[in-house]
Amino acid sequence: MSARNSPLPPPTRSATTPYKKGDETRVRILNAALAAFGNSGFAGVTTRQIAEDAGINLPALNYYFGNKEGLYLACAHEILARYHESMAVVGETALASLEGPPDPGGARAQLKLLLTALARFLLTSASDQNRLFVQRELADPGRAFEVLYAGLWRPGIELVAKLIIAASKEQLTTAQARVRAVMMIAGLTGFQSGAPIISRTMGKTASLTMVIEALEAQVDALAR
Repeated sequence: MSARNSPLPPPTRSATTPYKKGDETRVRILNAALAAFGNSGFAGVTTRQIAEDAGINLPALNYYFGNKEGLYLACAHEILARYHESMAVVGETALASLEGPPDPGGARAQLKLLLTALARFLLTSASDQNRLFVQRELADPGRAFEVLYAGLWRPGIELVAKLIIAASKEQLTTAQARVRAVMMIAGLTGFQSGAPIISRTMGKTASLTMVIEALEAQVDALAR
């Protein structure tokens, strides 16, 4: 069994050691690794290649991340950190709104805010390196997939599903709400990964505003 799929991860500096914000060398390594793993997969690249792409020597890479496995997992944690930096406040507000008495109108409003923030993040803020890495993990799941699922996809789907249930006046089951949550989120990731096709099909008419309007229409339909 390869290290990438082994059940127990080796201890890695990236998962336990705090880093000073703005550490340029670490950021360069991570960006190079995200692109390399995204383009070629875990088995298709070496730490030496990543070090060269980042413009640093191999000992520096090993100092920050320990080994290839540590760097690979650090990429997943970096994606989580970048996501939470953009989405934490709106996500926490949406979650807190569910603690009070049932409020379908408030749930729809929070759901719109959450999906709008996600649309802005995926379509304007998320880097190509992040997108490639995530797409690779979806196509060929490894240890990083588990990190992303536990820290990003599962809680995101559950939060959207709970808001959908509240917005629909609890007319939908949990399973039905999860299906709708996945469809809403997948639609946004489809716009992100399918940008060349969308651009070819719709030209300049495919704007973020139109995407948000379509999402809000889906949310408003929950009240019917």
